Amino acid sequence: MKFSDKKLLRLIAVFKFFQAAMLIALSLGIFRLVHRNVGEIVEHWVRAMKLDPGNHLVMRILVRASLLTPEQIKRVGLVGLIYAALFLTEGTGLWLLKRWGEWITVIVTGSLLPLEVYELYRHVTALKVLVLVINVATVWYLIYRIRTGAHAKT
Repeated sequence: MKFSDKKLLRLIAVFKFFQAAMLIALSLGIFRLVHRNVGEIVEHWVRAMKLDPGNHLVMRILVRASLLTPEQIKRVGLVGLIYAALFLTEGTGLWLLKRWGEWITVIVTGSLLPLEVYELYRHVTALKVLVLVINVATVWYLIYRIRTGAHAKT
């Protein structure tokens, strides 16, 4: 394995660790909402950001937030932790330069690409474009490594 390959795999691993950390933080924040009135919290943020509470979209968000049950909130937090565990697994395999890390990253990241494209189609943001580009480049690079036999040591 060339030195630059090792650095690139570790850079991808760091990106996966970052994604996991963000999901863990988000999930923990979501779990804190379980026994609180989410509608009131969202309404507070609508007022703090000086959004028009009479706006149709803002009203829909407020209504949906106020109808969330504790079980639904727990499920959202749990899904976030499951994805974080996947990202931690990918990152660990890549950091340790393991072949299975490359395979898991291709499978997991590749399977999430259609969802990322759909989300981008719904609403384009610079962050969504950046994440999609990074993930496509990651999958392409790892598939190239796997196909050419230049994979990490097992």
